Amino acid sequence: MYKTVITFGTFDVFHVGHLKILERARNLGTSLVVGVSTDALNYSKKGRYPVYQEEERLEIIKAIRYVEYVFLEHSLEAKGEYIRQYEADLLVMGDDWEGRFDQFSDLCEVMYLPRTPAISTTAVIEKIRL
Repeated sequence: MYKTVITFGTFDVFHVGHLKILERARNLGTSLVVGVSTDALNYSKKGRYPVYQEEERLEIIKAIRYVEYVFLEHSLEAKGEYIRQYEADLLVMGDDWEGRFDQFSDLCEVMYLPRTPAISTTAVIEKIRL
């Protein structure tokens, strides 16, 4: 078992897929640290702002029992700094990011977990639009 597990995400329009990956990440270690993308970072990545503002998304993640600590992620380029700052020995991401964070394997273990089938924030937003 790992001591500190870290993960990152936008966690917009929170759904069961988010909950499951947080639960599975926490079960791999004794504590889970979560970086929540800022509104500006999300816009730079996806070309749109999240439905929920960063402070609301931060509060949602803070309320999850699997999570010990939450912080705002301001920069994708700072992931290595976040890993060092929180002394993480495991970085967990969804398998839709497979291979994209392997460069951090010199700082900690990197693991990609399978996503919850048939659910995504994009799918939820599209369903709501209908």
